[in-house]
Amino acid sequence: MSVDEQLRAMRRELEALRSEVGLQADVHAVRTLQFKYGYYMDKCLFAEVIDLFAEDAVLYFLNGIFHGKRGARRLYGGGLGLDGPAYGVLFEHILAQDIVDVSPDRKTAKGRFRCFLQGGVHASKQDAPPRIPAQFLEAGIYENEYAKEDGVWKIRLFDYRIVYQARLEQGWAHAGLEPLIVSPYATLYPENPGGPDEFRPDPPRWPHTFIMPFHYPHPVTGKLVPPVG
Repeated sequence: MSVDEQLRAMRRELEALRSEVGLQADVHAVRTLQFKYGYYMDKCLFAEVIDLFAEDAVLYFLNGIFHGKRGARRLYGGGLGLDGPAYGVLFEHILAQDIVDVSPDRKTAKGRFRCFLQGGVHASKQDAPPRIPAQFLEAGIYENEYAKEDGVWKIRLFDYRIVYQARLEQGWAHAGLEPLIVSPYATLYPENPGGPDEFRPDPPRWPHTFIMPFHYPHPVTGKLVPPVG
C-alpha cells in the first residue's frame, strides 16, 4: 500500500470515528435530557419541564393530544394545585432501561424509557391536595422522539403511557381501571382551559394486555415487533 493510499485509509477511519463519537455524544445528550425531565417532575418544576419541549412538539397523554409549547403549558399547568416543591408531597420518578437511537444525520432521535414512580403525601401535611393518595405507585413507558432545535436537543414527540397506578397498601394487583390522580379528558381546549387540542382513544392499562409500540426493530431478526392494544 502506497503512502497516499495509507493516508486516504486513515482519513476514512478518522471520519468514521468522528461520526461514531458524534452519535454517542447525541445518545448521551438525549438520555440525560429525558433523565433531567424526571428530576424536574420530581419537584413539580413545570416551567423547567416546558422548556425541554420543541416549539412544534406534540404530546400524548391519556386520551388527549396537545400541540406545541402552548399545549405543553396546559398539560403541565399545575392541575393538582402544585407548582414547585411542596412540603410533604412526594413524586420520585425513576427512569430506567433507556434505549436511544439517533438518526444517521444526527438531527432526530427516538427513545424508550421505563418509569417507576413513588408518590404520596406525608401524614403531617394539613393541606394535602385531595386527589393525591397518601401512598401510591405508578409504572409507565415513554416512547418519545427528539429533535435538535438551534443545535439543542429537545423533546418533539412525547408519548407517556401509564401501565398502572395503585395505592401502596393494596398493590398493583388491585390497580383500578381508572388512574388515581388523573382522569381522561372529557372536553377539549378552549372549553376546558387545561384540555387537549384533540382526543385519541384512551390507551389500555393493567390488567388489560398491551404492548407500547417499540420504535426499534428486533436486534437479531431485524423485524418490528407488532404492537398490542
